[in-house]
This record gives sequence, structure tokens and C-alpha cells, in this order.
Amino acid sequence: MSTIDPAATRTSPPTVSRTAGKTQAALLVAGSCMPVLGAVLLAPVLPTLNQVFADTAGVAILVPLVLTLPALFVALFSPLAGYVADRVGRKQLLIIAMLAYALFGTAPLWLDSLGAIALSRVGVGIAEAAIMTCCTTLITDYYAGQQRNKYLGLQTMVSALAATAFFALGGALGSISWRTPFWLYAVSAVLMVPMIFKLWEPAKSQAHGPMATKQPVPWRQIGAPAAVTLFGGIVFYALIVHLPYVITGLGVTDSGLIGAAAAIASLATAAGAISFRYLAKLGTRKLLAGAFGLAAVGLCLVSVAGSVPVAILGAVVASAGTGVLLPTLLTWAVNGLEFSQRGRGTGIWTGTLFIGQFLTPIVLGATAAALGNLALALGALGLACALALLLVLVRGPRFVSVSR
Repeated sequence: MSTIDPAATRTSPPTVSRTAGKTQAALLVAGSCMPVLGAVLLAPVLPTLNQVFADTAGVAILVPLVLTLPALFVALFSPLAGYVADRVGRKQLLIIAMLAYALFGTAPLWLDSLGAIALSRVGVGIAEAAIMTCCTTLITDYYAGQQRNKYLGLQTMVSALAATAFFALGGALGSISWRTPFWLYAVSAVLMVPMIFKLWEPAKSQAHGPMATKQPVPWRQIGAPAAVTLFGGIVFYALIVHLPYVITGLGVTDSGLIGAAAAIASLATAAGAISFRYLAKLGTRKLLAGAFGLAAVGLCLVSVAGSVPVAILGAVVASAGTGVLLPTLLTWAVNGLEFSQRGRGTGIWTGTLFIGQFLTPIVLGATAAALGNLALALGALGLACALALLLVLVRGPRFVSVSR
């Protein structure tokens, strides 16, 4: 794992023409929830889609793709979104992406072909790539030090809570019709209006253009955080995706109890994200070590759990660790970047995180097939987290604090 020059962490964000406050933070954090909405909102209606399009060739593949395609295209297009953000400006791209998200997201309300619906989800993913990259970049542009840590932690916390809320909301709306949940994608058009009036380009927006992207991204600096984020993304989403299967495997059939277990884990993620603001002074190395340590203990507990309370306890411990993990990785990735590199750096980081999300069911599914069951696969991931902990202690980033 490569290291970062301590001087790099002292890079201050450019002065902005206005001072950003809670309104700007609220809009950017809310915008960051759009990829979460795209990821979980439709999960409750997938069985219904299987029934509605039962006569469609390849329905067994196309229906899951309706849920997972956006994450794949966030992963693929986030680096490009970062390039465009550095070249033409963050706000302009964000506004266009919010409108595109609403258009592509609500398109299935009028589409009758499963193939066309899946294609619309590609558009959702590309819009999400730009939204996530621009919202995160603007947070790092507008804020510094403890304020930046506060809002990056808040971004993870709100996203975790939103996942639980959107899952429940998707189920409630899906009981009306399989099309009804798609109306929620119009919320981005509503958010777009205050974004137009309350957000602005940072003062150095005149640096946007061909010259802005001639300064290369420092791969020696961003490479290590991106690589760790790829693994961290798998760890972060492991229980989000697979905890319901674990609870079901313990003999629980009550969907309410399964949902409650997922909600408790989400709250633990939120608590970990909130704590980042106060723990940031410990430094990236200690935070990464602590996060991977909690994930290792929690995943191993889930792996050996013989009862629901033990499985939930393990999920809480692991989720608290991953709640700290995400803002730590992001801060490590962007803290030393110059203003003209920040969009591309954030885009690369976002892309690797969502590649991890997309790979999570594939990696754990293959590991479960090789080892014999999902519990052993989660235990193996816990051991991998323990190894990551050791690597961080031996070769981790050397700078002292992520609070600057």
C-alpha cells in the first residue's frame, strides 16, 4: 500500500465566492441519496416483475439486471463524470444529471417491454454516476477540516438510513402496483430546483476547461485509496445484500423480523458514520485499522451465529466498522488533491466503490459455492478483513490526521 506525503494533506480547498452552510450541505447530501434510491427501491417488486414479464425470454436474467444495472454503470461512468466535472464545472453537470435521473427513472411508468425498462436503468446509472461524483466533489470544494468530515460522515449516515426507508417505501408502493415505486425517481427533479438557486461553482470555476484536465491525476496518491476502496466496497455491501439470507437460514420466515434486522444494521452503519467526525483526528491508519477490525469481528460472528440475536450482534459490529470505513477512505482519497484534480479523483473513488457493490454478490456467491455455504463465505471475508487490518498497520498511510 503506497503512502501519502504529509504535506499533501495540508492542501486547502480553494476560496469560494460565498460561504456554504447547512442548506448547501442538505442539498448535496440529499442528492447523494439518489444512487441509494436506485439500488434498493425496486427490490421488493422484483418477484412481481418476474410474474408480469413471465413470457419474456431471459426474464430470470433481465429482472435482476433491473436492480443491478445502475450500480454497474455508476462504476463504469464515475471516472468520466469526474473528468467532465473538472472540465466544464460541477454544478452544471449536477443539474443536468438530476434532470436525466428523473426522466430515465420514471420512464418505466410508460414502458411495456422488460428490455426497454432494463435499458432505461442504464440511463439511471449514468445519471447516478454524475450525481454522486458532483455532490461529493462539491462537499469537498465547499468545506474543509472538521466541517468536511462532518458532512462526509453525514453523507454516509443519511445514505444508510435512506436505504432502510426506501426499501420499506418501495414495498409499500409496490403493493399498489409494480409501476408505482418508479414515481419516486421524480424527487430528483424537485431537488434540482433549489440546487439551481442555492448551489454555485467554486471561485476557481474559471479553471474549468481544457487547461483544467491537463494536470494529471496523481495515480501514486489515488491508487492506494482506490484499491482499498474496491475491497472496502465488497465489505460494506456484504451484509446489506446477504444479511436477509443469513436470518432466513436461521429459520426465520417473518419478513418483518428480517426487515428489522436489516434496519438495526443500517442504524449501526449510521452511528459509525456519525462518529467519523469525532474520530477523524486519530488519523487514517488508525481509522482504517479500527474499521477493518470491527468488520472482521462482526463478519466472523455472523458466520458462526447459531441464533438470530448473535447474527444481529455481528451485523451491528460489522456495520459500525463499515460506517467509519467509507468516509475514511473518501477523505484519504481526496484530501491531497488539487482543485483541478478533485472531480476526477472523486469519480475514480466512486467508481471503485460501486465496482465493489456490483461484485459483492458475485464474489460471495462464488466463495459460498467453493466453501459450501454463505456463512463460511462471510467468515472468509471476515478473515480477509483481519488481513487488511494487518496490512494497514504495516503499510498503511502515514499522515497523521484526516481532519485538516
